[in-house]
Amino acid sequence: MEQPEDMASLSEFDSLAGSIPATKVEITVSCRNLLDKDMFSKSDPLCVMYTQGMENKQWREFGRTEVIDNTLNPDFVRKFIVDYFFEEKQNLRFDLYDVDSKSPDLSKHDFLGQAFCTLGEIVGSPGSRLEKPLTIGAFSLNSRTGKPMPAVSNGSGLWMESLRTTGLEASGGVPGKKCGTIILSAEELSNCRDVATMQFCANKLDKKDFFGKSDPFLVFYRSNEDGTFTICHKTEVMKNTLNPVWQTFSIPVRALCNGDYDRTIKVEVYDWDRDGSHDFIGEFTTSYRELARGQSQFNIYEVVNPKKKMKKKKYVNSGTVTLLSFAVESECTFLDYIKGGTQINFTVAIDFTASNGNPSQSTSLHYMSPYQLNAYALALTAVGEIIQHYDSDKMFPALGFGAKLPPDGRVSHEFPLNGNQENPSCCGIDGILEAYHRSLRTVQLYGPTNFAPVVTHVARNAAAVQDGSQYSVLLIITDGVISDMAQTKEAIVNAAKLPMSIIIVGVGQAEFDAMVELDGDDVRISSRGKLAERDIVQFVPFRDYVDRTGNHVLSMARLARDVLAEIPDQLVSYMKAQGIRPRPPPAAPTHSPSQSPARTPPASPLHTHI
Repeated sequence: MEQPEDMASLSEFDSLAGSIPATKVEITVSCRNLLDKDMFSKSDPLCVMYTQGMENKQWREFGRTEVIDNTLNPDFVRKFIVDYFFEEKQNLRFDLYDVDSKSPDLSKHDFLGQAFCTLGEIVGSPGSRLEKPLTIGAFSLNSRTGKPMPAVSNGSGLWMESLRTTGLEASGGVPGKKCGTIILSAEELSNCRDVATMQFCANKLDKKDFFGKSDPFLVFYRSNEDGTFTICHKTEVMKNTLNPVWQTFSIPVRALCNGDYDRTIKVEVYDWDRDGSHDFIGEFTTSYRELARGQSQFNIYEVVNPKKKMKKKKYVNSGTVTLLSFAVESECTFLDYIKGGTQINFTVAIDFTASNGNPSQSTSLHYMSPYQLNAYALALTAVGEIIQHYDSDKMFPALGFGAKLPPDGRVSHEFPLNGNQENPSCCGIDGILEAYHRSLRTVQLYGPTNFAPVVTHVARNAAAVQDGSQYSVLLIITDGVISDMAQTKEAIVNAAKLPMSIIIVGVGQAEFDAMVELDGDDVRISSRGKLAERDIVQFVPFRDYVDRTGNHVLSMARLARDVLAEIPDQLVSYMKAQGIRPRPPPAAPTHSPSQSPARTPPASPLHTHI
């Protein structure tokens, strides 16, 4: 049955559809000791930045710096402003050219070298400053000219490389050829850390309830670039009144307008109904710039129901909404802590219970196919390759649970995959995978499925350092129904007051109802009558991300995005609760090369966001 047009389903409001937009970071580029291509002077360098599409893996030109004359050590003034997502692998490529003419065609200029990285690498480096060697990658060079393959227009004002690359690792390089160094610095834009606090009231709203007055609430939407709207806040319901005064609320400015002060903000007024079919009273629009004026005649809004206005000639409005107060302040962000040196310590725990099936058989969840990674390895790689850049030593503890260990067949729920009881750390994500595969050949899958020991293991390490310099993230990959639910809930409640978060990925076809309970999104987890101080658990079932087309890269990117999206807010919530401020970033090395004035680049391609 169609619902009346003046009603909205409850799901529209409870989902708070759409995550808060990413913060924006400004990338600054410098180079040292570039190749000298000019015979009678030094090179005139230009830097071109490319981003890589998640689905088609093609490189698109994002933008160009200015050209700086006669220098091998440029400090470019023009910045690249990009959206930053902690939970995504955002691949970047930087190409350097010696500009010889005013032609916008890059193939007309001398290629000086290139570097690949992810945005997370830059942000996660000490002081958010990354140095990388420039190389000349043979994979992308034209065999005849020795220059990068020419770009072709994709029809939208962007430039797209005509050659698909094989990934960030394909940097090639010319033996013995020193191409210099690129220095990349990331700085969060200041308006991305602002939080607005405001309060509204309303007067003479339409009466919608037959036996009483309305029960009004407000729903705020930010406008998107494509003309659609995304919900970003909902007030509480004020019962039985036509003149409500809502409570003060706070919202990040980036959630309200994505940093665009003139972007339209739509506010809808509803009368709450128990069955979820809320009655539409009316709407109005404003902007951050208008709201920032504070309480004034400019911030009294007529609530208009467009249908009533069309039908009734004498219709004026359905009441008014008034801004009572508005204030904005800057707060510490995730990137402030990362730039100040906070390290994310990543630990993985893998389920070795017998319910996974015999690893030697292809039906097993632990089966090691020569052609593709199994679900455990895929989930580990998807999460690990993103989070690894926020840990400087790249040494990651890897644990197993639910197996019988040699030589005596003792059952363990907290054994090191590398066999080293004193130090379970593995070198990089590849090191974890090697230790995992080695363990499959030496231990016997058994049971039961106990989480509490590995949660307590990581909590013990997190408790040792609570000054804000470290934050632990535990990834548990499991196939079964949890056996020690009471003990695990107690361990999580105790861990919630520590600097740590827990990610659970469920593989296989088991029912994961208990994992949803641990997630705590709907009901905060508790143990022995004690509520967890924070929600620190995120659970996803792996099967929801299996791509029937076989595109594991895209499906695992989605999985990583969903399980990692809450980590930044969880880290900040811990720091705020403990009163820990970000440390100042380490001082960057100073360089003062002689440099000629900058001039306009040969082209001004369209700048977009990643």
